[in-house]
Amino acid sequence: MSSMHMVITAEKLWDGTRLLDHPAVMIEDGRLASIASRESAELRAGVRVLDFPGAILAPAFFDVHIHGAAGHDLMEATPEALGTISSFLATRGTGNFLATTVTAPLDTTLRAVEGLARLIAQPPAAGHARPLGIHLEGPFLSHAKRGVQPAQHLLAPDIATFDRLFDAAEGHVRLMTLAPELPGAVELAAHATRRGVRVSVGHSNATAAETRAAIAAGAASATHTFNAMRPLDHREPGILGTVLTSDALYAELVCDGIHTAPEIVQLWWRAKGSERAILVTDAMSAAGMPDGEYQLGGFAVQVADGRAMANGVLAGSVLTLDRALANFVAFTGATVEQGLRLITANPAAMTGLTGQAGSLTVGQPANLVAIDPAGRLAGSVIGGQPVR
Repeated sequence: MSSMHMVITAEKLWDGTRLLDHPAVMIEDGRLASIASRESAELRAGVRVLDFPGAILAPAFFDVHIHGAAGHDLMEATPEALGTISSFLATRGTGNFLATTVTAPLDTTLRAVEGLARLIAQPPAAGHARPLGIHLEGPFLSHAKRGVQPAQHLLAPDIATFDRLFDAAEGHVRLMTLAPELPGAVELAAHATRRGVRVSVGHSNATAAETRAAIAAGAASATHTFNAMRPLDHREPGILGTVLTSDALYAELVCDGIHTAPEIVQLWWRAKGSERAILVTDAMSAAGMPDGEYQLGGFAVQVADGRAMANGVLAGSVLTLDRALANFVAFTGATVEQGLRLITANPAAMTGLTGQAGSLTVGQPANLVAIDPAGRLAGSVIGGQPVR
């Protein structure tokens, strides 16, 4: 299916900041050639038109927290694994992602980020989501709130160890989850921030004061808010109370109806609002696959009825961002445009990748989605190629 020249039309277009009625998006050679209203667009004869009646066009989604999909784990770090995952994600509307690690032996993680760095440096194949960097989820996490992260491989925050990981990744680490209460965490947060890495507080039993210290050192976000965090207490608000009330922090949420109840999604939305809320999947290799046993990092996870469990604890999800969007709209009553912001502009702003993801700008690769009025995915065009 040639995508040399194509026009995409719909009811509306949300470009990452504003709405346009009756848009016509011209794609040439896999890039956005023009964005105009249908009235003013000059449609040449013979150009293929892809119309999504009633839908809203938007930037392709950006998932900053994903471990795998389609039977593969990103820590495999092979061209086959990445290709399979990237191809699947594109069909679900995700155009960009951060390849997320889990806690593992340090040598294993070093090998994984080396392999991922090589793959990130290559130009993306048409119709494939693109890894824009690496999210280190571990090893600097709390034993008390480790979730399924293997306890024996957790490490105390250490600048030299971080630098080894950063260098092995050839500077492609974009985001790192860190428990603020660990000795050395605040120093590491400041160091990582200076090297251009966004620090996300999470997998943590931190007090409110310990969390505020990490924010003062540069922490920018929170990892799967509510999950693997000290619960809210009205006298010691803890990490959660601080995340929900700090305007400085973005905050991720896994909106699958399993990790967080609908009322909690509403609470998070009221607290963080359209500027600071980010939807993520935390998906593992079983996303897009039937129930069964799968791998997360190096350990076995059982998936049944949409729940991924290891030793009785949630082990990531089988969520895709298109489902997260539809769930968010259903749970909160927010508009589709509000929901779209949480999987496009906000993750791009948090990671400092606004030029590469989360918006529709002439000259950029043509990565866009069409969303129906209920917030469901109606179509996906990645790298100028229709993939659903």
